[in-house]
Amino acid sequence: MSPLNPVSDLHGVDGVQVVPPTVDANATSGECGRKAHQRFDQLGLNPTLYEINVVERPWKAHPDLPEIKVWSYRAADSTPDSFSPIIFARYGQPVLCRFHCKLPKDHVGVGVPYISVHLHNLHCPSESDGFPGDFFSANKQGLTLDYKGEYKDHFYPNVYAGLDEMQNGIGDYREALGTLWFHDHTWQATSQNVVRGMFGFYVLFDHLDSGNEKDPSPEALRLPSYPYDYMLSFNDMRFDAKGQLVFDRFSPDGTLGDKILVNGKIEPVLRVARRKYRLRLLNAGPSRFYEFYLNDSKGKSQTFTYIANDGNLLPAPIRNMGKVRLGVAERADLVVDFSKYPIGTELFLTNRLVQDTTRGPDKVEGSGTKVLKLLVDRDPPEQDLSQVPDVLRPLRPLCDEEIERAKVRRWVFDRKGGEWAVNGKPENILDSSAKIDKGECEIWELVNESGGWQHPVHIHFEEGRILSRTVKGVPVAIPEHERGRKDVFVLGKDETVRVFLRFRDFTGKYVMHCHNVIHEDHGMMVRWDIEDDTPPEPPAGCGVS
Repeated sequence: MSPLNPVSDLHGVDGVQVVPPTVDANATSGECGRKAHQRFDQLGLNPTLYEINVVERPWKAHPDLPEIKVWSYRAADSTPDSFSPIIFARYGQPVLCRFHCKLPKDHVGVGVPYISVHLHNLHCPSESDGFPGDFFSANKQGLTLDYKGEYKDHFYPNVYAGLDEMQNGIGDYREALGTLWFHDHTWQATSQNVVRGMFGFYVLFDHLDSGNEKDPSPEALRLPSYPYDYMLSFNDMRFDAKGQLVFDRFSPDGTLGDKILVNGKIEPVLRVARRKYRLRLLNAGPSRFYEFYLNDSKGKSQTFTYIANDGNLLPAPIRNMGKVRLGVAERADLVVDFSKYPIGTELFLTNRLVQDTTRGPDKVEGSGTKVLKLLVDRDPPEQDLSQVPDVLRPLRPLCDEEIERAKVRRWVFDRKGGEWAVNGKPENILDSSAKIDKGECEIWELVNESGGWQHPVHIHFEEGRILSRTVKGVPVAIPEHERGRKDVFVLGKDETVRVFLRFRDFTGKYVMHCHNVIHEDHGMMVRWDIEDDTPPEPPAGCGVS
C-alpha cells in the first residue's frame, strides 16, 4: 500500500484544462456551489495538491469469486491492486484535494451516483468537512449547496485545534491526530456508497509522530515508519449465489455481511519482516463490530502494544495487550514486534466477537474467524531502529472550573415509529439543533434509549474527552484506551456517556450521528452549528498551558 503522490496542477471537468483552486467556488470551471474556504488566505498558502476521481471499477475480493463493481477514490498513480487510497500529510502543510464525481449517472441499484466526501475527523472548516447535504455531481445539487458541479475542492489546513488560543499559527500540538480516514457522507445514502467501497486513509505526521523511525530530532518518537507503517481497513459485504454484492438499502436495520474484507480482500496474506510494525486498524463498517486477537497457528494468543485510539496517540503506550475492540469508525494503532518469531511463522488476526444482528455485538466466543494471515517470511534489510517510548503525546489537562461552567446538552438516541431519532426527532439537515459560539466548551450527554441497540456515535470536527460512563445510572469504568481523546463514542445498551468538547477556530454546519451508517441514513443524525461570536474568557488556571 503506497501513499499517493501530490500533483503539480489541478484540472477542470475535461481533465486537461488547468484550473487552480480559488477561495470561492469556481462555477465557470464546473465546481459545485460550496461556501468560501475559511482562513484560506491565512492557512492555505502553497498547499500540497491532490486530485481524486470517484469512479466505478471492477474488483475481485477473492480468487474464487467473480468480479464485482466497486466505487473507489482513484488518483492518477493509484495501483490496480489497491482497494483504498492513502494520503500522507503533515501538520503545518495545508492540502487542497479536488474530488471529481465520475460515477455513472444512469446507475441503478445499490449506491447513488453523487457524493459528499467527509474526512473523519480532521479539524477543518465546515465547507470541507463533507456535510451530508453538500452532495454533488454534474447532474445533482445537494440541499445545502448553491448549485451543482462535477467537482469540489476540499481545503484541509492541517492545523491543530486551538489555533486561536495559541496564537502560534498552527495550534496546540497536544490535539494532534494521526490515523484519519475519508469516506462518503451523502445524505440518506452513506451506507450504500460506503459499502460499495468509498473510503480511504489520510495519515498526519508532525514533529513528534514524524513518520521517520530514523529521525535524529530528540523530540521524535521514532515509531515504525513506512513501509513498516501499514494501514488495515476492515469491512464486511454480503454476496449472493452468483458472487455479487447484496445490500438492503431500504431496511433501517441494515444488512450484516457474510464475508469480512481486509483492504478489500477476503482472508488475505500480509508478508512481514522480522522487525516492529505499526498496524493502523480501521473499522470501515457499515454495521459490524470487531474484537481482534492475534494468534499463532496453534491458537495461542499473542500480545502487542496499543499506542493510539481513534487516531489519537495515547499519553503512554499500553503494553502486552491481547485484544482490541472496534465499533464502526473506531481506529486503533498497534505495534507488533515480529522479530521474536522465526521465519516461516504464521500468525492470524481473528475476530472473536459474535454479532448476528445489526443491534450490535452479542458476546466473545470460541476461536473466532480468521480474517488476516501474517506470514513472517524474511529478515529486514537493515537494523530496526524504531521504538515505542514510554511517553507518547501529552493530553491537555481537564480544568475543573471549565467543566463546571460548561453548558450541558442531552442527546437521546432512540427509535420512533420504526425509524431512528435523536431527541425524538429524525434528522433534518436544514435545521440546526444546537448553535454554539466559536471557542466555547460544552458537555454532551449521549444517552442510549433505543431498546437494546448499540450505537457508535461520531461527533464531527473535534475530539472529546470521556468524563463518565453509566449503565442505567450505575457508573462503569472507562477503559484505559478510552481515557485519551476520541471522536467515536460507543453507546452500549442503556448506557450514557458524558463527553467534554471544545469548539474552536472554524464556524459553520456540522453533524453528530450513529456511525452504524444504516442508522444514520434512516434518521439517527443531528445537525449543529458553530457561530462566530466571542465566548467569555476561560476561568483562571484554565488557559492553554
